[in-house]
Amino acid sequence: MAEMAAKHDTGKFGRIKKPNLSMAQIINMSMGFLGIQMAFGLQNGNASRILANFGADVHELSWFWLVAPVTGLIVQPIIGHLGDNTWSPLGRRKPYFLIGAVLCAIGLVMLPNAASATQMMAANVLLLAVIFLAMMDASINVAMEPFRALVGDMLPKHQGTIGFSVQTILIGIGAVIGSYMPDWLTGIGVSNTAPEGFVADNVIYSFYAGAVLLLLTILYTIFTTKEYSPKQFAEFANEDPETVHSSKFSDIFKDFAHIPAQMKKLGAVQFFSWFALFTMWVFTTSAVATHHFGLLPEDTHSKAFNDAGDLTGKLFGMYNLWAIPFAFLLTPLAKAIGKKQTHALALLCGGLGLISMYFIKDTGFLWTSMIGLGFAWASILAMPYAMLIEVIPQKKMGVYMGIFNFFIVIPQIINGIFGGPIVNRFFGNYAMDYIVVGGICMILGAVMTMVFIKSDDETPQEIEEEIQQVHF
Repeated sequence: MAEMAAKHDTGKFGRIKKPNLSMAQIINMSMGFLGIQMAFGLQNGNASRILANFGADVHELSWFWLVAPVTGLIVQPIIGHLGDNTWSPLGRRKPYFLIGAVLCAIGLVMLPNAASATQMMAANVLLLAVIFLAMMDASINVAMEPFRALVGDMLPKHQGTIGFSVQTILIGIGAVIGSYMPDWLTGIGVSNTAPEGFVADNVIYSFYAGAVLLLLTILYTIFTTKEYSPKQFAEFANEDPETVHSSKFSDIFKDFAHIPAQMKKLGAVQFFSWFALFTMWVFTTSAVATHHFGLLPEDTHSKAFNDAGDLTGKLFGMYNLWAIPFAFLLTPLAKAIGKKQTHALALLCGGLGLISMYFIKDTGFLWTSMIGLGFAWASILAMPYAMLIEVIPQKKMGVYMGIFNFFIVIPQIINGIFGGPIVNRFFGNYAMDYIVVGGICMILGAVMTMVFIKSDDETPQEIEEEIQQVHF
């Protein structure tokens, strides 16, 4: 149906315009993100806890978490380039998130069982856990990048905000399920404790459920979404399909050299946003255990520590839950005050939310901190991408989405290298002070959004000039 619509929808000079998609079509093509984010939510809420169960000290956690951004740094531009320049019976993006889903499901099953696998393989449990974590991270990146590019592929640019907002809603639902799953299982009698050196059953069974849901949602998107053919993409770009050639792998380096200016400015904002998020994901379990439960940093096996881990999972579920209604508000709010103003406001709320965790002593009120973080998370997942697709050419959608990921993973790598030593040396392994540092970074991201990003009504002509200046 989309193909037929495209043939009859023409713009100036007879150029074929990309047709609008219905809400059902947008949901179908983004459904796999629900499963991906459940896996991501399980990892964010439990990876530090699992590694601590296996013997990692708090100041070492950020080093183990380096696996995620390093794999993203390598994988996403490559997958984006391959998706831009290949075609299969399944399409251009769908083969990659199918492969990624299968590998991620295997990682979900194996990571919490690393201790059992160690006994069979006579390997170091932390080393094996990091290998399984790397497998999960690499495959999540393989699956995630094509979903971002798919929105740019399938939707006209004026539907970009709603497309990424729908993804944000589905991401929120998946993350809520993943974050709350261990606590739900504990509530029905599944144990949340385990012998020293092993992972509790509620976490293990949660990872099993995540693997199943991931595969089901990815398959749903594959069977319900038909991608445009290379010929149709050429027609949308007003090009002769016979003269369109695939670019070489080495062209990735040329694409780096021609990053649009607006993309660089968005990257600066992303740096501070994702530095803050990485801080939260890595150190919240330890911060809550020491600051709110009164534990020593060395306590990583007691029931109280595992209760703190369960609470962290619930808090992460809460900010994702709050992100869902905020995602519905992003499109009307962006129309009313502008995209950059919306994003700056959201980051300000997120920064204040992180800082407030230091001052709230009663764990029963920590959910209030998650409101601002939910607003920030909803915007981080949608608004930068909605602004990004306005400045990148259609036939480079995948590779530029992958390159844009550099601005996400580099701050995480820097934080991963230095975060642990900072917590150890300056804060005595009490991580809540570093959570406050993360909040300040998110507020700096809000300031940079207002200072560096151009207003919506200033960009169209300059955007067109930037696109024309990109050499292929």
